[in-house]
Amino acid sequence: MTAELPSGPVDAVAVWQRLSSVVVHSSPAFQVRRDEVVGPDGGHEARTRVVVPASVTVLAVDDQDRVVLTRQWVYTHGGTEWRLPGGRVRTADVDPAAAAKRELADSTGLCAAAWTRIGRVHGADLVCDHVEHLFRADGVALGDRLRRRTQRMRRVPFTDAVDLVRLGRLPHAGSAHAVLAEALRRTGA
Repeated sequence: MTAELPSGPVDAVAVWQRLSSVVVHSSPAFQVRRDEVVGPDGGHEARTRVVVPASVTVLAVDDQDRVVLTRQWVYTHGGTEWRLPGGRVRTADVDPAAAAKRELADSTGLCAAAWTRIGRVHGADLVCDHVEHLFRADGVALGDRLRRRTQRMRRVPFTDAVDLVRLGRLPHAGSAHAVLAEALRRTGA
């Protein structure tokens, strides 16, 4: 059964209108903008938001139904964590799918025989506009590019990846979402 959600226009009461937007900080990784807005109640206020480039996460599955995980240093969390391969969508990437293929090759040295779009995740959307595009890569094998990153890589059975999410040991939102979406797809839910 597919959940039914309203498909009509958004209720006018919920609409926010941006009157102006000014960059208050800019770096190669993100911008901070201060927006003057009119809220749903007609009141004027200032809102601050972080503008971040899109990223990709790849659920790479080999012919033995093993999922590729990478151990990455995550500066903002002050440590390393296991997660699916992925990274930023660059301006040179034609689209998020091209970025996913590049990121899989760059971070693992792997390529895939088939690609499927899983969906997308909005992370921390109360403060930022970040969109993470999720892909499944099937038939993963060693590619013709050498790994450029110094990340550890491991392949685990798909059921173990689901357990890692269940136990909170795969905390990256895009990684957890991709694994759970695939688990649901496999069960027909």
